[in-house]
Amino acid sequence: MAGNKLKSEKKEPKKKKEAPAPSPDVLKPDKEPEVKVRELVKDERTHKVLGAVFLLLALYCFIAFTSYLFTWEEDQDKVFRYSSSVLFRDDVDVDNLLGRLGAFTSHWFFYKGFGVASYLFTYFFFIVGINFIVGRRVFRFWRNVKYIIFGLLFLSMTFAFLSGKSAFPWGGAMGDALNKWVSGFLGKTGTGLLLITAGICWLIWKFNLDFKWPEKQAKAAKPVMPAYAEEEAEDEGEVEDLRNAPSINDRYNGLKGDAPPVFKEEEEEAFDPALQLIEREETAPFATTPPPFAMPEPEEDLALEELKLTIHDDAPPPQPLPEPEPAPIPLDIPPPAPRKPKVVEDVAFEIKPVYEDPTDEEVEEIVPVREAVPVDPYEPTLDLRDYKYPALDLLENHGSDKIVQDASELEKNKNQIIDTLKNYDISIQKISATVGPTVTLYEIVPAAGVRISRIKNLEDDIALSLSALGIRIIAPIPGRGTIGIEVPNVKKTIVSLRNMLASDKFQHSQMDLPIAIGKKIDNENFIADLAKMPHLLMAGATGQGKSVGINTLLVSLLYKKHPSQLKFVLVDPKKVELSLYKLIEKHFLAKLPGEEDAIITDTKKVVHTLNALCIEMDLRYDLLKEAGTRNIREYNAKFTQRRLNPQKGHRYLPFIVLVIDEFADLIMTAGKEVEMPIARLAQLARAVGIHLIIATQRPSVNIITGTIKANFPARIAFKVSSKIDSRTILDTGGAEQLIGQGDMLISFNGEVVRLQCAFVDTPEVESVAEFIGEQRGYPDAFLLPEYIDEKDMEGKDFSLADRDPLFEEAARVIVQNQQGSTSLLQRRMKLGYNRAGRLMDQLEAAGIVGPNMGSKAREVNVKTEADLEEILNSML
Repeated sequence: MAGNKLKSEKKEPKKKKEAPAPSPDVLKPDKEPEVKVRELVKDERTHKVLGAVFLLLALYCFIAFTSYLFTWEEDQDKVFRYSSSVLFRDDVDVDNLLGRLGAFTSHWFFYKGFGVASYLFTYFFFIVGINFIVGRRVFRFWRNVKYIIFGLLFLSMTFAFLSGKSAFPWGGAMGDALNKWVSGFLGKTGTGLLLITAGICWLIWKFNLDFKWPEKQAKAAKPVMPAYAEEEAEDEGEVEDLRNAPSINDRYNGLKGDAPPVFKEEEEEAFDPALQLIEREETAPFATTPPPFAMPEPEEDLALEELKLTIHDDAPPPQPLPEPEPAPIPLDIPPPAPRKPKVVEDVAFEIKPVYEDPTDEEVEEIVPVREAVPVDPYEPTLDLRDYKYPALDLLENHGSDKIVQDASELEKNKNQIIDTLKNYDISIQKISATVGPTVTLYEIVPAAGVRISRIKNLEDDIALSLSALGIRIIAPIPGRGTIGIEVPNVKKTIVSLRNMLASDKFQHSQMDLPIAIGKKIDNENFIADLAKMPHLLMAGATGQGKSVGINTLLVSLLYKKHPSQLKFVLVDPKKVELSLYKLIEKHFLAKLPGEEDAIITDTKKVVHTLNALCIEMDLRYDLLKEAGTRNIREYNAKFTQRRLNPQKGHRYLPFIVLVIDEFADLIMTAGKEVEMPIARLAQLARAVGIHLIIATQRPSVNIITGTIKANFPARIAFKVSSKIDSRTILDTGGAEQLIGQGDMLISFNGEVVRLQCAFVDTPEVESVAEFIGEQRGYPDAFLLPEYIDEKDMEGKDFSLADRDPLFEEAARVIVQNQQGSTSLLQRRMKLGYNRAGRLMDQLEAAGIVGPNMGSKAREVNVKTEADLEEILNSML
């Protein structure tokens, strides 16, 4: 019976374990996850929150302390009267910027604490906050704590000693107490000597000052300094040249715990997070990240465990060791060993620093630097000696010159690029990013054995994965050994022309015709010399930035050149784009004689103007030939040094810039009549200071012929509609992938560079033109040589009755010089070749010169001016 009872008792628990069938109508509450305090403390988000709190506390104390310096007299009596209850009294008004709490906190730290030395608490909160937020040891915690404790005691006592009986608590209660006790023990003189000695000792301990008398010593072998020593100096804010130390023991002090210069870097500091952003693996909701301060002291541990070296004071001085052979420097530091092959974490990601061009914001006027010339030179700018260059205030600052880097966007695009390439079994070693105002350049280093053409063919796939327009692949980047992928930024930065003109590169440029075009991807200003281009061809679809680009070039020249040094010939078939520059007609514009408007809009007048420029080009080449010079710069240098005689037709030659806003319209209406003079100017005019800027909407082969294109080595392409147009203008594709609004490619010096064109608005151009137009100018615009079309002279006989109005003047020029040359009439009278030839035929008919003798000059039959006057009077 007893056995049966025991068996029944053993069977009962099994029946209790059987759970009843769950009812579908009853809902069980979800089990809440348990949050452990230890995991919460170690969580990375907790550290970042604490870091933000400490940074806010540092800022709060700094503002409260600074306000206390100015409001302590008004707030001190209120804090004294109410003590801590002042925090909860609404009827008490204080002057501190942070209210009653700020007044009470400042009073407690300054008056009852350490005085002005209380600012060290702000520094303490700051370094703690930075270490928590970054998640690594940016500042060495315990070393800074030691400095802060010493500074609190030393500074409070020093300020109390120097302030004497001042009403302001310079040293606080602690400083006064220390100063009173030490002064009673050592006296005031002894206290002062003690403070001076303590300060000098701290400087020696901190900076290891050298008090040796300078002696000439033989150069010792330079020790190889480890990387950790340089990082230690950077953490403490020290900038020392560690590699130039005369010996090992001079730099590494054994009392500080420093080890000899044989050290192995910690793996966690092999990469600088400021430059290397390596994606971390996704962690659990509570990642176990070590706190930034729970770190072993590497100096002592590694010195004992790895080095195990001892230094004896009684040992003989070490002999200079031979300089060891430097170890080969790896081109790329390998990342830590991956856990899984072919993952995103294998690729090192680097964000390159943005180039910052130094600017001078205080510059109001741009004064060009003039070359030194001999005594009493000719100065062409004295014609308008009171001319003032436009100030930078006339231009607006449309955006910040700084480029904001979005780390999340960079990380996302980097991962998308790596994933897309990985889907096609393309592995890469490294990827780096350079953030520009409009696009970001991602440079990738493919793994060994990867063909570049495979990556080039994935252009559309990468654009699809990034969901972006304007993806452009450069395979490879010339001179870098990498493959570039240009991705448009989500937030684009406007490049302001004012910032570019204020840059040091533009202000102090020695270029003949400096033009500020735009900024590169690395934020560097692209400033070129139009005189060395020497001509510029611009193309792009409607509304992509051609007109703004022309205004940018013209305004750049107006800010740098004097009216006597530069003239514009503006051709505007649209009749509205360049009309703003009409105000500077008497300063910078050139036109045909007898014309009312200096801005040419009629096609027939354009043909006459281009042929007049060809005549001016021929006249200038004749002047260069007589002067024995090869280009306009040498000629003007001779003229300013008064080595050329103006009586022989020599004159100062300003630069002439021909600007055509819409070249395609001229070709469609005039055809060969425009193409031929343009081709002549493009081929020959560069040496005599005539330069061309031509813009067109559609750069087709029938508009930009091979003859014109061959003489325009510098070309700018804004966004075009097709790859064919891009190849027409640049001889390569890529312009069809631009994103518009000033995004451009420039082909210059055999290199294609992507720029963001500088922006200048129409009101700014109008302000600059009005500023120049209101000043005193020349009596008239710069007159080009007269051109008479042969079609207009057809059917007319060379009779003396219908002689040219300039007949008598031409006869006197020929007789005075005793040279029957058509080119002489062109230079002296600024005539075209056709009119000068007709005058020479009329002079032959009158018997003043002889017949044509081929390449030789005609013989002059009239020898004196008196004989000439008789002939002219007989013809009346």
